[in-house]
Amino acid sequence: MIIIHCSAVRPDQMSSAAQIDTWHRQRGFHLGIGYHYVIRRDGEIEAGRPEYMVGAHCKNHNAHSIGVCYEGGLDARGQPADTRTEAQKKTLLSLLRALKVDYPDALIVGHHDLNPQKACPCFDAAKEYKNL
Repeated sequence: MIIIHCSAVRPDQMSSAAQIDTWHRQRGFHLGIGYHYVIRRDGEIEAGRPEYMVGAHCKNHNAHSIGVCYEGGLDARGQPADTRTEAQKKTLLSLLRALKVDYPDALIVGHHDLNPQKACPCFDAAKEYKNL
C-alpha cells in the first residue's frame, strides 16, 4: 500500500522532514521519522526513511506500505481540513505515479481508511487516486 498522511499542523506552523524526525524521536521512534516522504507546502519533496526500511506511520500496516505525508492538514482553528496547496497536489500526484511504477499493485489509501478514528489525511485519497 501507499498510505497518505498529513502532518496535522496549522497554516502558520511548519513541518519539515527534519522537524517530523524530531517529533517522532521524542515519541520514541528510535529510527526517527516514520514517513518515507514529506511534501512541503511549496511542493518540495523531502526524504524521510529510505523505502527499503519499514516505516512507522500506520499501526499494523507499516511492513507492507510506503508512507507519504503532506505538510498541513489543519485549518487556522486547528480543525482537520484539506489544506494541500496546488504545488502539493501536483507533487503528490507525480510522486504517486512514480511509486506506482515501482509498486504497480499497491493500493493508495488515506490513513483514515485504515484507522477510522483518524481524520488524516483530511481528504479522500482512495477516491482521488483510484485511477492511478
